[in-house]
Amino acid sequence: MTLALILLGVGLVLLFADVWFPSFGALSLLGVASLLWSVGAAFGEGRSTGFGFLAAVAVLVPTAILLGLKLFPKSPVGRRVVSSGLSFESTAATDPRDLTLLGKLGQTTSDLRPAGYARIEGRRVDVVSRGEPIPAGTAIRVLEVVGNRVVVAAVEAPAPDGVQPSA
Repeated sequence: MTLALILLGVGLVLLFADVWFPSFGALSLLGVASLLWSVGAAFGEGRSTGFGFLAAVAVLVPTAILLGLKLFPKSPVGRRVVSSGLSFESTAATDPRDLTLLGKLGQTTSDLRPAGYARIEGRRVDVVSRGEPIPAGTAIRVLEVVGNRVVVAAVEAPAPDGVQPSA
């Protein structure tokens, strides 16, 4: 039983290490071999012990790999390899003027299928419809602004000043 536990631990450590150190699969192969040997040694102790180790391997292997992947970006090597990039909270990739567009009216300058361009408050804006195609020249209203995504929908063209729509 001691041999099976030691081999289980060694196999998990090798799989965890394979995430951190580029070994071109050598550490993974050694880890899998150790885990298989561990399960074989456990079955040598008895059927129930073998099935217990098999269940433990089924749970612990994905856990070790996911833990390695989760911790890797925070490691000294990971900080050099993994780009931090922009987060969803970052405003570096958005135009702050877009936040003022919510509820504003405009007109499409290209066909929206569903993405395209519109002129809103005298400014050309990259917009997207809710999925429906909208032809160029259609009056639109801004429904939602999330990050750099401006969602619009077609509206009836507003009546010119002083003209009442007929019933």
